[in-house]
Amino acid sequence: MLILCRLHLDVGVLWLSWQKRLFWCSSLLHTNWLRTSHLDPPPYLKCFRVSTSTIASCPISDLAHLHSNMKKKVLLMGASGSGKTSMRSMIFSNNPASLTSRLGATIDVEQNHVRFLGDLILNLWDCGGQDAFMDSYLSIQRPTIFSHVGVMIYVFDVESREMAKDLEYYRDCLDGLSQFSKEANVFLLVHKMDLVRDGERSAVFQRKVVELEKASGDFPVKVQGTSIYDETLYKAWSSIVNTLIPNAQNLSRHLQIFAEACSATEVILFERATFLVIATSSSNASDPVTAHSLDSKRYERTSELIKAFKQSCSRLREEFHSLEMELAEFTAVLDEMTKNTYVLVVVHNPVVETAAIKMNIRMARWKFEELQGDSLVS
Repeated sequence: MLILCRLHLDVGVLWLSWQKRLFWCSSLLHTNWLRTSHLDPPPYLKCFRVSTSTIASCPISDLAHLHSNMKKKVLLMGASGSGKTSMRSMIFSNNPASLTSRLGATIDVEQNHVRFLGDLILNLWDCGGQDAFMDSYLSIQRPTIFSHVGVMIYVFDVESREMAKDLEYYRDCLDGLSQFSKEANVFLLVHKMDLVRDGERSAVFQRKVVELEKASGDFPVKVQGTSIYDETLYKAWSSIVNTLIPNAQNLSRHLQIFAEACSATEVILFERATFLVIATSSSNASDPVTAHSLDSKRYERTSELIKAFKQSCSRLREEFHSLEMELAEFTAVLDEMTKNTYVLVVVHNPVVETAAIKMNIRMARWKFEELQGDSLVS
């Protein structure tokens, strides 16, 4: 793998396209111009959002609604030993899978306020799965536990020997949500799939899906198989977090516009701390060769690899900032998009230079700061 750092463009071609407006900039890209930071964005890129002064003048009821939009309650439930705390530590504390065996059992409820995308706060409730605690959640603490829930994640051990009891507790939790948080999304994670033999995983998972959907009745649920040793954990949590971002589809639409501006095959937006996928652009379906060569697990696999690389940097007491790769098949640039996100731009067109991609990222930053703000207050 060859990693190159480019400070200038050999070919003066830069696409600064937004909403079908194209600008051709030739023979004016050099090192000093690339480093210019005071360039004003084109006027047609102006957009509106709630300003600080506007928020200050809002009625108290509107401020309360704004605050509730920025704080999302996430319930993490399941039997003791099912792997809830391990996955939480990997996603939000950047702990490697090899260290999860040192984690002790959760006692009662552990609350963590995780800042996600700046002002969006995940109020994560990791609920201990021992029988005494579960009985307390479903009786004395019922209103406290199940009120104002945005998402409930229920974790099932794929090799559990007490599945009947697990399903009984799960159905009681659904009753609690129906009573206090009818709009909550429910994700069911069939965890520790790595313990199942490779040839049997698909059949075992499908049986679990049928069993869990039957136990859920009319409650809409999404079932996913996970393991802390592969990319499935990042895939599941990315889809979970995506439901908590009100304007995720709008972000995807603007990523598609940005991809067209860069002549990119695909653009992926990651959350800075967890490297969970927030939004992606649509792939170039008009090119059948490119469309069929894209790995279906590419998003989660990228999250896993970059997270591992960041951990390696930390062990060497170095900070991770950005990454550029120029290979025979494609060029990839991973760089900061906003103060809370990273963007990965993948380009198969050999004419497009990495410096042009980085300049487009730099020019788009303020726009995605605006979009991110809109997603939190919408």
